[in-house]
Amino acid sequence: MGFNAAAFVLATLAISPLSAVDRARADETCPDGNAGLKLPRGFCATIFADNVGSPRHLAVSADNVVYANNQKSLLALKDTKGVGHADVIEKFGPPGEGGTGIGVYRNWLYAEIGDEIVRYQLKPGEIVPTSKPEAIVSQLPIDGDHRPRPFAITPKGEMFVDLGSATNSCQEENRTKGSPGIDPCTELETRAGIWRFDADTPGQIFSSAQRYATGLRNAEGIDYGADGRLYATQHGRDQLYQTWPKLYSSEQSSDLPAEELVEVRDGGDYGWPYCYYDGFQKKLVLAPEYGGDGGKAVGRCADKLPPVAAYPGHWAPNDLKIYKAKQFPDTYQGGAFIAFHGSWNRSSGGQQGYSVVFQPLKDGKASGPYIIFADGFRNGDGTGVEHRPTGLAVGPDGALYVADDAAGRIWRIVYKG
Repeated sequence: MGFNAAAFVLATLAISPLSAVDRARADETCPDGNAGLKLPRGFCATIFADNVGSPRHLAVSADNVVYANNQKSLLALKDTKGVGHADVIEKFGPPGEGGTGIGVYRNWLYAEIGDEIVRYQLKPGEIVPTSKPEAIVSQLPIDGDHRPRPFAITPKGEMFVDLGSATNSCQEENRTKGSPGIDPCTELETRAGIWRFDADTPGQIFSSAQRYATGLRNAEGIDYGADGRLYATQHGRDQLYQTWPKLYSSEQSSDLPAEELVEVRDGGDYGWPYCYYDGFQKKLVLAPEYGGDGGKAVGRCADKLPPVAAYPGHWAPNDLKIYKAKQFPDTYQGGAFIAFHGSWNRSSGGQQGYSVVFQPLKDGKASGPYIIFADGFRNGDGTGVEHRPTGLAVGPDGALYVADDAAGRIWRIVYKG
């Protein structure tokens, strides 16, 4: 299967980097060199907090307290002076425990801790909750390749939880050259999908009965639009070349499969592990573990649900927020911000990603090409340990917060026009 990677990135996926003029204008109007970020003209960033650990996902309360799931703890951060920097930063929760998922619903803070999702009551005037945590869902599977349990809670109290796959592609021997896929993939009974629970009901126990959608290898970003549509990102599978070198070159493996943004439907099947999305051909094709021939055969993938939008391979979309606030210009209303953590396993060329992307949406479909909204997190060649975007949140004032779990920074981005 021949292809041109540059054409795919620039024409099919349409990255729109900032011009030097736009960057200069941003630097002139924003303090502190725009906190090191490159943003579209009119947007400014401040470092809300720095060196706070490994913040993953974020949530913001109605009174502008920022909460972070910090992998080994929970964090509460508050800017009491209104200057764009948190002057109160406090840890709470079980010592040495945390995770990824976190969210605010009504007067409760929900957080993923170990194999549970718990909630703390938020009382007026409190920054750190003083209430004891209450388990909402317990006994979530957390073994294997993908341990984070991110979630989103709708205004109706539906809590949608991602349970990422325990393996790369459901092989008999995980990540092993030439190992066939288990068929049917029994892992799908309890993993690689989105489960629905009730955010208002304590004491729920995980079971396969609550599965809402399947075939999503790792949907770390989940959010809903103002119209009620639910969206999720998908991390595509790894190591096509390493496990199937007779079918894929190293170059192909670096750019396949595409990362995805999907509309999540009740009972929907998005194909994993039997299928992957080929961004060059713009279709789902049969995976090599299940009889695929390097990208030509479709087979059982014909009836799987395709993505709303696709992105370069291995960029790792770690969070998603549909912009429902009003501070940003109208062109951003109802669109998706996606935090790409960046690649670690491109087998040819440098590593890529490490950016926040904006994807315009309308009526459940992509209404235009995506743009690179925020850049400058990490070296272009992917070296070093600089910042890697992993979490997003929108405050009640419309500000966008971005978390970095590599160097422990949180940015606050606002529009100044």
